[in-house]
Amino acid sequence: MIKARCHPALEPILPKPVEAGRALPDWLRDMPSEVAAPSLGGESVRTLKHCPPLIDALSLGVLIPLATDLTFADGEVSWDWAPPVLEDARISRAPIGMHVPEQASGAPFRMAPGLILKFMNFWTLEAPAGWSLLFTHPLNREDLPFRTLSGLVDCDLFHDGYVHFPALWQEAGFTGTLPAGTPVAQVIALPRGAQGVETGVMEPAKIAANRAVQTELQEARGVYRRRFRH
Repeated sequence: MIKARCHPALEPILPKPVEAGRALPDWLRDMPSEVAAPSLGGESVRTLKHCPPLIDALSLGVLIPLATDLTFADGEVSWDWAPPVLEDARISRAPIGMHVPEQASGAPFRMAPGLILKFMNFWTLEAPAGWSLLFTHPLNREDLPFRTLSGLVDCDLFHDGYVHFPALWQEAGFTGTLPAGTPVAQVIALPRGAQGVETGVMEPAKIAANRAVQTELQEARGVYRRRFRH
């Protein structure tokens, strides 16, 4: 279990981290289950709403929410948020910071010119012993106008500091409000240690099993969900 803690003076005003499965995006709920596909002559096809791996990725781990509304206009970002001054803590009172674009020199990142945000995180995060935390862009959330960079932190040891989230702003000329509670990072606990990979060829029994699974997947709906999903 991931433990998230904040300063008691901030607790009344901060949106809380939430299990990702309890905060699935609105577009998943609103999208149709089936649609006509002109490329197939109007044949009805099932949408991603029927894709368990996609939904399980959306539901994985914990989402960290944006602390307050951010307003974008005329190339500037502002906020109306006044958290209390914490005399016994050292953390910015601003909900975001900035990185200069030169810090990404040489990296093949796509971003609006000159805008790399750093979403400030006001929660310390603790992982169980032997586990690290992967911080990444909310999975499959291409609807968000930014892309959070991924990083791995040994939060079984680094659990009294803050992990903040650099993000590439991707919509040049964006005007509007990014509301408080918008997920800015997905946190996934991973056991630490070498994982490795072993390659090889399938033996006859594995070839037969592979063919049987592929045949079943092609001939019936919901096979993965019924037989292979926890």
